[in-house]
Amino acid sequence: MAEDLVLDTAIRDWVLVPLSVVMVLIGVLRYFVAKLMKSTQVPDAKIVREGQLVIRARNLRASANFIPLKSFRARKVYYTNEENGLLHVPKGQGTNPQAQMLSDPNMAMDMMKKNLSMIIPQTLTFAWVNFFFSGFVAAKIPFPLTQRFRSMLQNGIDLSTVDVSYVSSRSWYFLNLFGLRGFFSLILGEENATDDTQRMMQMSGFGIDPSKSLGAEKDSLDIIQHEWALQKFEQRAEAVLRKLVS
Repeated sequence: MAEDLVLDTAIRDWVLVPLSVVMVLIGVLRYFVAKLMKSTQVPDAKIVREGQLVIRARNLRASANFIPLKSFRARKVYYTNEENGLLHVPKGQGTNPQAQMLSDPNMAMDMMKKNLSMIIPQTLTFAWVNFFFSGFVAAKIPFPLTQRFRSMLQNGIDLSTVDVSYVSSRSWYFLNLFGLRGFFSLILGEENATDDTQRMMQMSGFGIDPSKSLGAEKDSLDIIQHEWALQKFEQRAEAVLRKLVS
């Protein structure tokens, strides 16, 4: 049976609160450091053009039923024609992001700066937490949890008799690391540079060919079926107006 613990107030004053404050201050410091290290790059005209094409094709799919069939077919051929359609990418002409990065040293340098601004503070902070606050039970979650959360909330504590709702200091560090996104968005803005989750997703998605989005959008536009949504629209509008007047 899980045991209930009585947490000392000194743990709150010397572990929980300092750890939270330090994580917030490090996040703010990383934001300004990343802002200073950020280099201004001129966007590639081809990538911008492809992105605008994808947006226009999506808008066509979203409003396909609100334009006449003849107009929709003309626009569809304009985008998906196999000879000179805007969304058609001939084989062998797709861009390779890895080769583009190797050919552009500024892009590689900018990526290295972003990785250093993320890895170095995290490594130093984790070493500091692991050295000074290892083994502490820092907090308790005010609702019961299943045993699946034990490895996530009690990292560094090898006691199976402790209730799952108790949080170790090391787990509190990880909760602050990935859970302060909303707080940083509130004080630093939506486009802040301290979103580790988004940055990790960008790193894991590196190497994706951006021209593939054109092919995917072309396939989506090919299979869409036109259904005229404004049939007898005048009669329906007149009926609604008559009900409002009467």
